[in-house]
Amino acid sequence: MREDVTERGKAGSQPTFEVNLPEAEFGKVRLRFAPEPSGYLHIGHSKAALLNHYFAKRYQGELIVRFDDTNPAKESNEFVDNLLKDIETLGIKYADVTYTSDYFPKLMELAEKLIWEGKAYVDDTPREQMQKERMDGIESKCRNNSPEENIKLWREMISGSERGLMCCVRGKLVMQDPNKSLRDPVYYRCNPVPHHRIGSKYKAYPTYDFACPFVDAKEGITHALRSSEYHDRNAQYYRIQEDMGVRKVQIYEFSRLNMVYTLLSKRKLLWFVQNGHVEGWDDARFPTIQGIVRRGMQIKALKRFIRQQRGSKNLNLMEWDKLWSINKKIIDPKCPRHTAVIEQGRVLLTLTDGPEEPFVRIIPRHKKSEVAGNKATTYTKSIWIDHADAEAISANEEITLMDWGNAIVKEIKKDQDGNVTQLTGVLHPQGSIKTTKLKLTWLPNTTELVTLMLVEFGYLITKKKLDEDEDFVKVLNPCTKKEVAALGDSNMRNLKRNEILQLERKGYFRCDVPFLRPSKPIVLYAIPDGRQQSLLK
Repeated sequence: MREDVTERGKAGSQPTFEVNLPEAEFGKVRLRFAPEPSGYLHIGHSKAALLNHYFAKRYQGELIVRFDDTNPAKESNEFVDNLLKDIETLGIKYADVTYTSDYFPKLMELAEKLIWEGKAYVDDTPREQMQKERMDGIESKCRNNSPEENIKLWREMISGSERGLMCCVRGKLVMQDPNKSLRDPVYYRCNPVPHHRIGSKYKAYPTYDFACPFVDAKEGITHALRSSEYHDRNAQYYRIQEDMGVRKVQIYEFSRLNMVYTLLSKRKLLWFVQNGHVEGWDDARFPTIQGIVRRGMQIKALKRFIRQQRGSKNLNLMEWDKLWSINKKIIDPKCPRHTAVIEQGRVLLTLTDGPEEPFVRIIPRHKKSEVAGNKATTYTKSIWIDHADAEAISANEEITLMDWGNAIVKEIKKDQDGNVTQLTGVLHPQGSIKTTKLKLTWLPNTTELVTLMLVEFGYLITKKKLDEDEDFVKVLNPCTKKEVAALGDSNMRNLKRNEILQLERKGYFRCDVPFLRPSKPIVLYAIPDGRQQSLLK
C-alpha cells in the first residue's frame, strides 16, 4: 500500500490529516509504545505515544505499552509509575503493559547462540578506542576469536567478574559499511547496578539495539514507529532480526518533535532536577507532560497541535507560541473571570459619592458562558487599582470601572518622587464606556480580599536551538521564575487546584495552590497565550 497523506476539512474548520501505515490490514495491526523508564514522559514522547494510539484506533488494532528497561543505572519504579500516569493523562488506551526485562532469559540464550554461530563476539577493547575504530572502520583485535574463546569471556560477563566487566558482546556485521550503525554494534554490556524489577539477578544486560528487534518480533508487533533521527539504524534493526531468525517487523518513521528553547534529553532534564534548578519532574518550566499540564496546558490543545503536523517527516523546530495559542482558544470560551490588583504600589481611589455602606451584586463569572457560574462583587466607597493604571490617569479624566460604570478622577496626589499615592473622584453613571480611553479593573477596599502569589515562568535556556555537542550549562537562563504578590477578589477562596481562570487584563492562570488560610497566599501560575509578552503587567 502506498503511504500518503490526505487533508480533509471545510473552509474555516480545523483540518484533519490521515496517514496510512504501509501494508497495514484492518484488525491485524499491533503496535507498541516503548519508553525507557529513565524519566517522565515529555512533549517529544507524546507525539510517538499519540501516533501509536491514532494508528491503533484507525486500523482497529491493538496497542501495548512496553518498558524498555535494559539500563538499570538510569531506571526506577518511580519513572514506571509516572510514565503510566502520563500515558493515562494523554487519554491513551492500551491492551497490555510488558517489560523488555521479561525477555532477559531468552535474550541471553540468543546472544550465546549468535556467539556459537560466529555472528557475535566478545570484545574487551577500551570504550574510547572501540568508538574510534568504529568511526574509522577498523576491525577489533577480538573480531576473529574462536567461539570457544568468546563463550569463555561471555561466562565471565554473566558472572560479573573483574575480567567480565572489561568486556561487551558485539554483533559481527560489516565493519567497513558506510552506514556506521552496521559496524559491529554492541549487543550486551556489563552493569553491576541492581535492576529496579529483578534486583541483582543479572550482571550483563542487552542494549536497546539488540533487544528491541527481538521483542518486537516476539510480541507480534506489525509496525514499529521510530523517529526519523534513527533512520540510519533501520538497516541495523533489519539485519539483527535476520541474524536472529525472527519475523521481520515493518518500521514506520515520523519526525521528532523539537521545541525552541527546550531540552528534551532525559539526561539533561535529570541534571536540572539533581542540581536544584527545578522543583522536580513536574516543574512548570519542564517540557514533561506533568510540567506543561501544571503550567495550564490542556491535553486537547496538545493533541490538536500534534495532529496538525502528523503527516510531516521533516525535522522541524516548533514554536511554543503556536501551541499556547491553540491552548488559549480552548480555555478562553469557558474559564471564569476574576480580578486581581498587584500589591506593590497599589493606589486607593476614593469615590466621594460612592456607597456609604458596601453592597453586593451577583454577576456572571464569564459574560458569555453560563457554565462558569456567578460571583459576588462588592461595591465600596474606596477601591484599589493597580499602580500602573493610576499613573496613566490624568486629572479630570473620565475612566471606566469594569462591572460598575464610569467615574471622573478629580484629584491626584503624588509623593515627593512623583509616584501617585491617592486618587479622588466621583461616579458618572450616565457616562458612556465608548468614550473612555481607560477601562480599569478594581477591587473593593474590604478585609475580605484574598492574598495571591502570581507566578510566571521563562525558558530554562537562552538559546533557541542548541548545536549537537554544545554545552547547555553555558546557556542557562539565570531568571526562569518571577513571583508577584497581589490581592484578589473574595470569590477566589472557592478556587480548586488545577482550575483555570482569567484575571481580567492580566491573562490566564492555573490554580496551583488553592485557599488554605488567610496567612497563606493562593498560588496562581501564569499560562502563556502565544503572544510572547509578560502577563504580569
